[in-house]
Amino acid sequence: MSIITIVGSGMMGSAMSIPAADNGHEVRLVGTPLDREIIDRAKKDGYHITLKKYLPEETKCYQTDELGTALEGCDLLIGGVSSYGVEWFGENVLPKIPKSLPVLSVTKGLQASHDGKFIAFPDYLASKPGCDGLSLNAVGGPCISYELAERRHTVVAFCGHDMDILIKIKDMLSTDYYHINLTTDVIGLEMAVAMKNAYALGVSLAIGLNESQNEIGCPEKYNPEAGLFAQSAREMQRLIKLSGGDDEEILYGTGDLYVTIFGGRTRRIGTLLGRGMTYEQALEELQGVTLESIAITKLVVAALKRQGEDLNQFPLLNHIYQMITEGVTVNVPWHAFEENTVKK
Repeated sequence: MSIITIVGSGMMGSAMSIPAADNGHEVRLVGTPLDREIIDRAKKDGYHITLKKYLPEETKCYQTDELGTALEGCDLLIGGVSSYGVEWFGENVLPKIPKSLPVLSVTKGLQASHDGKFIAFPDYLASKPGCDGLSLNAVGGPCISYELAERRHTVVAFCGHDMDILIKIKDMLSTDYYHINLTTDVIGLEMAVAMKNAYALGVSLAIGLNESQNEIGCPEKYNPEAGLFAQSAREMQRLIKLSGGDDEEILYGTGDLYVTIFGGRTRRIGTLLGRGMTYEQALEELQGVTLESIAITKLVVAALKRQGEDLNQFPLLNHIYQMITEGVTVNVPWHAFEENTVKK
């Protein structure tokens, strides 16, 4: 039995307690400063108020100021923060752990350098003060947190720069329902799964367009959605190659895209924009919720511009960017998706 400490008690971080506990490990779930209510309730009776289920009995819960105790003797640290919590995690958690403790992050996202080079979160965190020499790894692929918590079959990939460490982490977390592939292509996998949020917004435009022509709640029309899905995959594959990754990682990106378009905030804002709302009107409708799809779109397009890349190679992403930064309303550039391919 090992001790696995999870920092970040949101839905995905907390869902990771399920396979960990099922493998017989002691699980320590630590809240961030934003998670006090979650941890307060879980300490009482084990009930997680956002997952809406009881955590495994093997799970012990800690507030953020109890982090030191939760880290004592642990064998694996899982970072359960969202992309908005990466800075906090890199500044307040990672510098406190021994160099021998492997880290697995569920956070999906990217950073970019001043010249537009894409940087995966594990490599970005490794560059922060006190984090050099750590083994920083990440999870990618299609995984809805509450379905993992319900032990539904889930296929993901763990990425990192040391295959031996990845194998050890897989051995700790793999179950008969949590299926884990391993890859050392960190930037390829991270680019693939980071972009799914932006492109899920893009696919969801078709839902709103259909509703604007018929009525809200009308049956979906799948040809337009499939067309946007295919274009999303094409642009994601180009971004993976551009980042220096292996375009095989597109499999995890499209899988993640598939699950994301079925619900949540990203589908909601894409639908609202598809109905003809401006971005500001859609935000007002959503009452200002944080949207990772917006953050990643802005970051990637800005990086492409710094690299001098032709945005015509990314017509869907560029249209999403124009809607959220220039106030334009939906006008899907369908003809820009048409390409002629000559097989060599």
